[in-house]
Amino acid sequence: MNQPSLLLTQGDPAGIGPELALRAWMLREERTLPPFAVLSDPAFLERVAQSQGWDVPIMVVETAQIPDTFPQALPVLPLSVPVSAQPGQPDAGAAASVIESIEMAVRLVQKGAASALVTNPIAKHVLYQAGFRHPGHTEFLAALASQGRDETYHPVMMLWSEELAVVPVTVHISLADVPSALTTDLIVKTGRIVARELRERFGIANPRLALAGLNPHAGENGAMGMEDVSIIVPAVDILRAEGIEAAGPLPADTMFHARARSRYDAALAMYHDQALIPIKTIAFDEAVNVTLGLPFVRTSPDHGTAFDIAGKGIARPDSLIAAIKLAARLGAS
Repeated sequence: MNQPSLLLTQGDPAGIGPELALRAWMLREERTLPPFAVLSDPAFLERVAQSQGWDVPIMVVETAQIPDTFPQALPVLPLSVPVSAQPGQPDAGAAASVIESIEMAVRLVQKGAASALVTNPIAKHVLYQAGFRHPGHTEFLAALASQGRDETYHPVMMLWSEELAVVPVTVHISLADVPSALTTDLIVKTGRIVARELRERFGIANPRLALAGLNPHAGENGAMGMEDVSIIVPAVDILRAEGIEAAGPLPADTMFHARARSRYDAALAMYHDQALIPIKTIAFDEAVNVTLGLPFVRTSPDHGTAFDIAGKGIARPDSLIAAIKLAARLGAS
């Protein structure tokens, strides 16, 4: 009996997601990729392939047929709506297909028909024009995961690579809002989820967490801000009391060189760029966005829709391929 396969969502059809999915399939043997299917309009994917001169046979399938189809053709689970997007021209009219692709993927993975999902990039501002009410992609996935259940989920974004894994405790908010949004409870909740998933999904028996300070030099005992002393230190103490190996707050400017990285399994940063600048410097093409804290495995490439290069055939599939491989690894755990 075949293992459940992976699902790739369409993403914004005007972005690079569809062409990267096609390129990943074309590299399936060279990169030893596991079977996956794309949730999209098969006619649209055929047009994208033809526009690039790529010989990619498309086959509409059911989930059970994905493994047997994958070696000869790109398996596609069709949407109920057609897609007619033009590369580099985002259109709110495509929002229905973007949302349906995500909803279908979550439904199938929760039913056990797929082992994990990989999401191609979406453009939130385009979805907002169509009435999308969620702050972002991850929050939408958490809401879908909670439907019909008594439990709510706290999703945590981790950017992972072989060289470095980072977690921003606060994510898509302005830098001015970070100090008021950062709380001991939020740090502890994030640390617990990261430690649990590093154990359960990544197979790390005793995860080591390094917590960055918020202020320069981790505040220098309050000389450059009290947040490190009053917010982060108590969080580290709580995590340690629960048996989690946590260090910090540490000066962020000395946390990411090779020797420092060898001392921890994941770094918790206090705000978005504190986490993403180092990993995008160290592993720009290989980093994967992993959502922790959901009842299923979700990964995505660590880049956006790239409307400026969509349709030009120059987008690199490395991050999507890394996301596919990591999703297969975590989905099998």
